[in-house]
Parts: sequence; C-alpha cells; structure tokens
Amino acid sequence: MTASIAASMVILAVLAGAQGPAAAETAAPFSRPLYLEADTDASRAQTRLLAAGDPAGAAAMGQIAAQPTAVWLGEWWAEPLMRSKLRRHVAAAAAQGTTTQGSTTQGATLVFVTYAIPYRDCGGHSGGGTTYEAYLDWNRVIAEELAGTGAVILVEPDSLSSLAAAKCAGEVERRPALIAQAVGILADAGLATYLDGGNSNWLGPAAQAVWLQRAGIDRATGFFTNVSNFYPVQQESDYAGKLSSRVGWKHYVIDVSRNGRGWTGTWCNPLGAALGANPRPTAGTTKLDALLWVKHPGVSDGPCNGGPNAGVWWDEYALALVANRG
Repeated sequence: MTASIAASMVILAVLAGAQGPAAAETAAPFSRPLYLEADTDASRAQTRLLAAGDPAGAAAMGQIAAQPTAVWLGEWWAEPLMRSKLRRHVAAAAAQGTTTQGSTTQGATLVFVTYAIPYRDCGGHSGGGTTYEAYLDWNRVIAEELAGTGAVILVEPDSLSSLAAAKCAGEVERRPALIAQAVGILADAGLATYLDGGNSNWLGPAAQAVWLQRAGIDRATGFFTNVSNFYPVQQESDYAGKLSSRVGWKHYVIDVSRNGRGWTGTWCNPLGAALGANPRPTAGTTKLDALLWVKHPGVSDGPCNGGPNAGVWWDEYALALVANRG
C-alpha cells in the first residue's frame, strides 16, 4: 500500500468516526477551495533548484509549492505593508476558482494565522510579538482589511497551551482576556476564528477546555490542533472530539503539514518527519472542518538538528519531508 493511499484511508476513517451532536451542520468557512499562494518559500526554492540544474530537486519541492498553506501574519510587517499584503491576498483569492462537471466555483478560502501575541513563546525559540498596547489595534487592521471576505483566522498558535508552563506564568491572567478581545474584533468583521487547541500529547482535553473558555471560544468558530506538530490525524481527531464536547461542540481543524510519519521523538526539526496528507476542506458532516498545512513544510522550528533559526526556510529539510513521504 502506498503512503498516499494509506493516508486517504486514515482520513476517510476519521471523517466517518468524528461524529458528535449536530454533526450534520455544514462548515461554511470552508465551502470553497483553499487559497493557493503563488509566491512562497517553496515556489521560490523550486525555481532556484531548477535554475541550478537540479530538476529532480525542483520537482520534489514542487510537491510542497503546489499545495495551499496558511498565510502567517506577525509584527514583522509595519501596518502599511501588512495592509498591502492583505489586499493582495484578497484579490488573488477572489480570482481563484475551480471548475468541475461544468460548474465553476469562484473564489477561494483564505486561511491566515495571527502570530503577534505579546511575549510570544514566553522566551522560547519563536519569541516576539507586539506590545500589549498595540495588539488589539493590530487585530483591528486585519479585521478592516478582511471584512466580508469569509477568511479563516487561526488565532495565535501555542498561545493558550503554553500558559500551563512555568515560563508563561506572568501571562496567565492577561493573555486569555486579550485573546478574547481579539476574537471579538475578528468575529465582528464576519471572520471565522479558530483558537489554540494544543495537540493530543499536551495538556489534555479537560485542561485545554478551560483555557479555550477563558479565551472566548463561545464567540469563535472553533479551535485548531497539531499546529507545527506531528501527531497522526486519527489521534488528533480523537482528542479534538473530546475537547469539542467540553466547549459546546465547537468545530476544529487539524494541521497535517508534517505528520506523515507521526511523532518521531522531538518537536524541533525531527529527523524522519514526512509531509502529511494534502490539505483540503472536509465534507462538512463532522466537527472536523478541514485538514490544513498551517506550518509551512521546510520552515525551521529553531536551531536544532542542524536547522537555522525558527521561521527561516531550509531547503534540505523541505526535501527530506518530501522524500520521507514515500
């Protein structure tokens, strides 16, 4: 059995088994195809490898470049540049569409990740963020530019799960309330928001539910799991179903960008990791709304296992993810 067939069988099993109350609801945020960004690290690497006389490497890199990935938004862009980039993505998504059996679907679903929470990563590899005073205004810019687009916003990966760690003790009181305010701003603009649901090997559904409730899950569309991590779809879906039951049967999405071989011993640039299933919206008959590539395959987790700093593109790792997929 090939890796792709096996992955498809796992996904079908998940979709058949992830039922809960009101499972017949349609997940409106993902009613259109996912937006495919034209200019990404992967597409640039593909061009570079082809120009360097490495057609095999370029073809392998093309397997990443051909798939939709979430667009990350952070404090690294000043407001005018962020507005410009958001407008460019909105225009590009509006122009995308698919034609099947004679009918055309116009437009694509934009998926963004907000990643600017103050004291991000609480001093870890992915440190940064805005100031507390600037954070809500930063979210208002996003809301203004994306209002009416039907975009999906994955709000601040790791922001809630990490609050259980001692290094984040100073954020326990103020961060959930700040996220709840941001969710309100984004939801008021008609945007679908998903909050940090951790993963199946972190806090557990009961503890994670408390953080989600404190951070405004009642106003959010749902939560996400497995972002930048490696756990299998079935394991994540089992966990997410338990978490959903504790937060009003909210919907969820799973990051499958690098979980093709599951957990291989570490979260930071693990050797042997592989691309997961290609991202796609699910059928809309369960609480699982979509399988997404949130983490960009090929972006380093940090200076470990020979990798560059967190957030930096790494050709060799990207190619290894493709090769390990089989």
